[in-house]
Formats: sequence, C-alpha cells, structure tokens
Amino acid sequence: MKAKSGLTRFHDCYILRNSKIIKEDLWIRDGKIVNPEQVFYVEQVEADVTVNCENSLIAPGFIDIQNNGGWGVDFSYDSENVEEGVQKVAKELLAHGVTSFCPTMVTSDKEKYSKILPRIRKQQGSQLGASILGVHLEGPFISLAKKGAHKDEYIQNPEKGLESIHEVYGSLDNVIIVTIAPELPGALEAIKGLTSLGIKVALGHSSASLAQGEEGIKCGANLITHLFNAMLPFHHRDPGLVGLLASTTEKQVYYGIISDGIHTHPAALRIACRTNPEGLILVSDAVAAQGLADGNYRIGPQSVNVENGRAYITGTKVLCGSTTALDECVKTLKEATDCSLEYALETASLHPAKALGIDHIKGKLDFGHDADFVIIHPKSMKVLSTWIAGECVYKSS
Repeated sequence: MKAKSGLTRFHDCYILRNSKIIKEDLWIRDGKIVNPEQVFYVEQVEADVTVNCENSLIAPGFIDIQNNGGWGVDFSYDSENVEEGVQKVAKELLAHGVTSFCPTMVTSDKEKYSKILPRIRKQQGSQLGASILGVHLEGPFISLAKKGAHKDEYIQNPEKGLESIHEVYGSLDNVIIVTIAPELPGALEAIKGLTSLGIKVALGHSSASLAQGEEGIKCGANLITHLFNAMLPFHHRDPGLVGLLASTTEKQVYYGIISDGIHTHPAALRIACRTNPEGLILVSDAVAAQGLADGNYRIGPQSVNVENGRAYITGTKVLCGSTTALDECVKTLKEATDCSLEYALETASLHPAKALGIDHIKGKLDFGHDADFVIIHPKSMKVLSTWIAGECVYKSS
C-alpha cells in the first residue's frame, strides 16, 4: 500500500501569481504552497486529495490592516469579553475572504488599553477564525483638528517620545501598527522608538504639511492611515500627507484607503491609484455595525448611528468607519478605477503584506508561502471558499 504524500492538489483553476492570472494547478502540503516539480520529478508521488475548482480563481487571502469590529463587537469598547468578541469577528471575516487582520482600537482612556490590549493576542488562523497579526492602535496621539470620530478628552501629545507611548498603552507585545500625527511634539522620537521595536507606524488623523509627513517617513513610518480622510485636503502649494504619494521618499510609502463607495469618491480613488499604484492598500475600517442592520452601535467611547449603511457619530454627520467588508471594497475599487482584477486583488493581499514586512510568507501564492487563499468566481468576484494553512475554513452555501 502506498504511503500518504500529505499533498492536496487544486485542479482546473486559475491562480494569481506574480501579478498575472494563469491556468495552473496549486499544490499544498503541511499548510504551505509547494513546487509541483519537486513532487513529480524528485519525490514521484501523487496527491492524496484533488479539489476540482471548476474554473474558479484562487487568489491570496485578504489581509485587513484596519478593522474596528463587526457583528455587534467593538474592539475599543467591549472590555469584559474581549477574547470572545475578537473570535466572533475573526470567524465572520472568513466569509469575506479575509485570512488575516489587525483588530483596531480607536482613541480610548488608559484604563481601556490596560483592560483590552493584553487580551488581543496574535494568533494563527484556523476554522475558528482569521489570523490575528497584531493590534492597530489608532490614537490617542493624533491632531485635535483632525480627530474625525475620536473623542477630544483622550487625545494627547507623545511629548516624551516612546515613554509617552508606553505610559498610555502599557505593553506593546500585541501591537503591529500605531497611527500617529507626525507634527505633534515628541512624535518623531516616538516614531523612531516604535520602529526600532519592529512596530509599523502609520501617519494619520493629522494636520501635517508635506515636509512634516516626509520627516515622519524619514524617522521610520511607512504607512498613511485612510488616505484623504482626517488629514489636510490636497493643496497645490502644500499637498500635506496626500503629497507623500508623489514625494521623493527613499522607500515605498503605503496608504490605506476605504473604497466603500462612501468615504472616498471614485475620482479620488482613481487619482490615488494612478499616482502611486504600488502603495494602495484596501482597508475596511469596519465598525461594530459591519454585517448587521442599521441601528445604534459604539466605536470606543462614542455612540454610533447607522443610516442606510453609513456610520455616523450619533447626532452628527461625522463618518466613523464603514460597514463594508474587504471583499466588497475590492469590487468597488475595480469598478471605480477600471483596474485589472489582478491589481484589485493584490491591493487587499500583496500590498498589505509588503507594508507589514510579511510578504515572505503571506500575500502571495509563491512556493513556500503560507497556504492562505480565497477561491472566488472570476466574474462576480463572489467568495466561494476561504482556506488557511491549506485547510478549508469557509465554504459558501
């Protein structure tokens, strides 16, 4: 009797590899993508399992680097049952092709950080939910003038650099991204300190000039938080943070953008996409109302009212995140910009992986990479199934 090879072969499929969609089988073993030549010519073994994909498209799993919650859960507010809440969202995201995400906390009081942050741990995804890459801390080190939906009384300056960061957040072990306004007193020192710890820094909720933004990038930041939202509007004499898209910085600057059909006009999406295509990262910026009906919700210390899928701070017309999942954002980007399907898919997979410095294991279907992928209908872009480490974790009915 033949020994089991541990191989799974995905047959009759198109795959997205090296920015091209090609007709090729995908081979998986031990949670990784493997080279079929090694299998055929060296090991001379066959697959234990063959999955017939019926001409579907396999793309790298989506990575959402800014997600405030969903399905009634708000990561910044629910401090009693943190683990259960995070797990609920992680599980629901699988239906949207999201295989990894960064739970995001908005500006909160110190007590919330001490209660919540130690309990959102990095974890490998499974049938229980998408992988947690680390927490994205958005605030309180932001500009009052560009606070958006953040609460005034908790906003502060990182005057003592990294020391101020530690004073507010406590341990940074579970953190992967911090959003900071680079023009604040102490911000540049804080950026240097955070990046020396391996934490990515995003510039956002900021009144920074282009020069101040460039200083932030020089000090180690490599991201912009939700481009166009909560920053100075583009001006031809000082384009502000938006100008970083065409700036002569030495390294690639990545920028999150919310393509939910509400936060960013289609023309603005096209401008960003054409100016700096490599840097565009789709983010959901989803709030607790994601996946649920209109009604009343929370985002951190603020109450939220959702009308016709638009989330506003209660009693205002201040937008406070989206109710749209990442798979819909991919579709909206493609429709708004008329970009290729390959590009649209990479803005939610390869680009965030590159920005986080994890593209050696995620965001691609290259040999040796994690077998985190989504199988979609090539025309409708509907998510048919989601796979983490080679295991099917979601199948559409």
